[in-house]
Amino acid sequence: MSKKIFIKSFGCQMNEYDSSKMLDLMRAERNMDRTEDVFSADLILLNTCSIREKPQEKVFSQLGRWKDYKKNNPNVVIGVGGCVASQEGEKIIKRAPYVDIVFGPQTLHRLPKMYDEVLSSRKSLVDISFPKVEKFSVLPKTPDIKPSAFVSIMEGCSKFCSFCVVPYTRGLEVSREPEGILDEIKDLVARGVKEINLLGQNVNAYRAKDKYGTKLKLADLIDCVSLIDGVKRIRFTTSHPLQFTDDLINTFENPKLANYLHLPVQSGSNKILQLMERKHKVELYIDRINKLRSLRPDISISSDFIVGFPGETDSDFKETLDLIDTIGFDQSFSFILVRDQTPQPLKWKTPQTIKLNCSDWISCNLRLKRIQTH
Repeated sequence: MSKKIFIKSFGCQMNEYDSSKMLDLMRAERNMDRTEDVFSADLILLNTCSIREKPQEKVFSQLGRWKDYKKNNPNVVIGVGGCVASQEGEKIIKRAPYVDIVFGPQTLHRLPKMYDEVLSSRKSLVDISFPKVEKFSVLPKTPDIKPSAFVSIMEGCSKFCSFCVVPYTRGLEVSREPEGILDEIKDLVARGVKEINLLGQNVNAYRAKDKYGTKLKLADLIDCVSLIDGVKRIRFTTSHPLQFTDDLINTFENPKLANYLHLPVQSGSNKILQLMERKHKVELYIDRINKLRSLRPDISISSDFIVGFPGETDSDFKETLDLIDTIGFDQSFSFILVRDQTPQPLKWKTPQTIKLNCSDWISCNLRLKRIQTH
């Protein structure tokens, strides 16, 4: 009888992609079947996210629910992956000694061997390194085909925004070779996929050379993907305003590119953007959107906003609301910054009640705008 694997995933599309690859690996190399019943699983994996509020507490709360199952079934293996795993490392084992494996986003391809080693040694294993070996070259094809598929084209981020842990948990920006990306897409399309979503923490920072030494950016890669027979629609996420350049804007002339863009601005205040170390101003963001709308007037645009950033005043928040009015976003995702999530110490002066009210106001403001335009 095949062993069973249970995977619970928190967080972004990259985590969703990574979780699917964990499943593909254990299916292909250890003949495991997925189960939705955690208490029938032989391998339990928790793929974690550092961005949401109180991520560590959420992880240990979830692990605590599985503690008794592990105690009564000692052959069950529990693994923790993702950004919290990369951040915390050995601390997870110390706080939850019933956890067997801790692995980072860059070492998930080692999961089958780590699983075998834990079964044979009965000792916990931690691997949160950043290996130079291209993990994508050893990942198997997914057997689960849907009309739309994520294809990871790069990992990590080199922007070092003051609020963000991604460079520390997923490493610096590393782009995949275009040939590997295009081969993966051709295989997916041959098996029925119609829509390709190019994925990266900072996807428009994509830079790579093809086998002829030609330098390709995201705009070039999109052109290559659009030439593949069977690709009906292309998306990409998530982008940074700094590298949302004219060549990328011009790719929206391609009818295969979806009529949607998610471009996080985080704040409408230049003062706050500087404190966030975002390396761009509000004026650049507005200019980029205006140029895009000159090509696609009806394009749907969404953004992220961080609420209650240290030092944010009522005036700064009003500038964010003014930017919402100026752009006319169709959707937003607002986040309340939590002190212990930030990689750099920040001077905290914004009361939690104010942060909550600001987040609610952004959501309410956007809902009212949508109602007024329909």
